[in-house]
Amino acid sequence: MVDLKAKPYYLNDSQIKWVEQTIAKLSIEEKIGQLFINLFVDLSPEHVRDFIAKYPVGGARYMGADADTVYTMISELQKNTKIPLLVSCNCDSGGNGACKDGTYIASGAATEASGSQTVAYNVGLVSGRVAAAIGCNWNFDPCVDILFNWRNTIVNTRAYGTDSDTVYKYASSYIKGILQSNVATCVKHFPGDGTEERDQHLVLGVNELSVEEWDASFGKVYKQVIDDGVMSIMAGHIALPAYSKKLVPGMTYDEIMPATLAPELIDGLLRKQLGFNGLVVTDASHMLGMSGAMKRRDYVPQAIAAGCDMFLFFNDHEEDFGFMLDGYKRGVITEERLQDALYRILGLKAAIHLHELQATGELMPPKEGLAIVGCEEHLTMAAEAADLAITLVKNTKAELPISAKTHKRLRLHTLYGEMGGIHGNTNASEKIIIEELEKAGYEVTLVDGTTRDKGKTARYDQDYDAAFVFADISGYAAENNYRIRWKCPMSNDIPWFVWEIPTVFISLNYTTHLTDVPMVKTYINAYNNSREVIRQTLAKIAGESDFKGQYNDLVWCKKWEAKR
Repeated sequence: MVDLKAKPYYLNDSQIKWVEQTIAKLSIEEKIGQLFINLFVDLSPEHVRDFIAKYPVGGARYMGADADTVYTMISELQKNTKIPLLVSCNCDSGGNGACKDGTYIASGAATEASGSQTVAYNVGLVSGRVAAAIGCNWNFDPCVDILFNWRNTIVNTRAYGTDSDTVYKYASSYIKGILQSNVATCVKHFPGDGTEERDQHLVLGVNELSVEEWDASFGKVYKQVIDDGVMSIMAGHIALPAYSKKLVPGMTYDEIMPATLAPELIDGLLRKQLGFNGLVVTDASHMLGMSGAMKRRDYVPQAIAAGCDMFLFFNDHEEDFGFMLDGYKRGVITEERLQDALYRILGLKAAIHLHELQATGELMPPKEGLAIVGCEEHLTMAAEAADLAITLVKNTKAELPISAKTHKRLRLHTLYGEMGGIHGNTNASEKIIIEELEKAGYEVTLVDGTTRDKGKTARYDQDYDAAFVFADISGYAAENNYRIRWKCPMSNDIPWFVWEIPTVFISLNYTTHLTDVPMVKTYINAYNNSREVIRQTLAKIAGESDFKGQYNDLVWCKKWEAKR
C-alpha cells in the first residue's frame, strides 16, 4: 500500500484522515468512478452537470477551447461534484496547452536548441500560471522521452534532447517552474518513447533497449525525477521486452504487454526498483498500443490490476464503467489494489489541498485571474525564447543574409501536412508568413505547387531574387511518422531551384526535414508557427539578429548528402 506520509504526498494526519474517511463513505460505484478521467468534448454547463450526476469520475480532461470557456466548464464540474476533481491539461510548450489563448513559450526541441534552463523554467512557469488561472490542477507534462531515433515524429518536438542528462536538465527546470502554482506534477511516457519510429496511438510501442541501456538512459531520468518528488507518472502503451523478460523469467514474446497492462513494469520496475510512491495514470485508452492487446472488457480492469491508478478516457461511458465494475466483482481488481489506487488518487487531491479549498469555497480561482492569459510578461518570455531557439542548421553556400534590400522579389513556397485531424490543423500560418514578409519589404509571389511545370528555368534569376520555403507540417495519430508530402508528383515546390536562386528552407515544426530536402543549402529550424517566431526568423535571415540556437546531430537524419 501507498505511504501517504512519504514522498511525493507528505500528508499530515488531518489530510490522511480525510482520505480514509472519504473512501469509507463511498459506494462501490463511487469508488469505481474515481478511477476514471473523462474527456469532455462538449463543454456546455448542461452537459457537464448531466455527466457528473451520472458518472462520479475522479478526473477530467477537455478538448481545447478559450480560457473563459474552459473556466466556466471546470467551475460547473467542481460545483457539482462531491469529491473535488483532478482536472488536467497538456502544457507541453506553455499556456497554449491549457487553453487556445494561452501563450506558447517553447517546445521541448526549441528549449534544447535555446540551451537555456531559464527558457525551460519559463515554459513550466507559464504553463502552471495559465493552468491554475482557468481551474486546472494537474498537468500531464513535461515529456521525459529521449529522442534516439530521428524518424520518430511523435516526440520529435516534445523531447528535450537525445541523451538522459539533457532531458533531465530541462525537464527538472520545467518542473521547478510549474511548482510555482498549485498544480500536481506529472512526467511521461513510461517506460520511454523515442527509440523507434512508430506511434503507440497506432500500434504497440516497443522500447527495444537492453536492460543495461535502459538503466543508463530512461531509467536514469525516471530515477532522478522520482527522487526529486514528481507526483504522478503517465504510463505509455509501450512495451519494454528486455525488462519484462528479466523480471518474469520464462516470459515469451506472446506474453509481452505495454506498460499500462504489465504489472512487472508498473509494480516491479517503477514502484519497487525505482521507488515511485506516487500515482500512475494510463495514457489515452483509445490508443492502439493498448486496445490491440486484448478485448476492451479485459484491458479496462487489467490496467488497474497491473498497477495503474487512473484510467484515461472512456470509449462508451456505460460500457467502460460496467467493464471496470465487473472486473472488480470478478477479482481482476482485488480489494487491496482498489484501495491502494483510491488512496493514491485521493492522496494526490489532498496533497494539492483540493478538499481544503473546496471546504472554503476557493476550489476555483477568482475569474479576474484570467487576465494573466496572454499577458505582456508571457509574451516577452515567448520572444526571448524564440530569439535563443531559432537555429541555422546549414548555410553551405553562404547565401545569408537575405533581406528585402538585397533580394526584394521573393518566390514563396508553403508546405503543410495533415489538415483538420484531432488538433484541427490549418494553413493559417501562410497568411501570417505573407504579412510578415510584406512588412519586411519583400514583393511576394506565392507559388502553386500543384503543378510540375517549371517554365523556363533560365529566367528564374531574372524574375526572382530568392526563394523561401516554409514547412509548417504537423499531424497527430493518423500516420506513424510525418514527412513532407508534396502537392503532386515532382511538385514545383520541391527545391530543385537551389542552384538557380538563393533558397532558404524554414521548418516551423519538425526538426528533421533534411531527409526530404537534402539539396537545400540554407536550412533553418524555427520550431513554431507563431507570428513572433516567424517575425524573428525573417529578422535573423536578414542579418538583423544573430542565430543563437544549437542543433543536435539528428537533424542530419544520418544522411551524408544533407550536410553538403
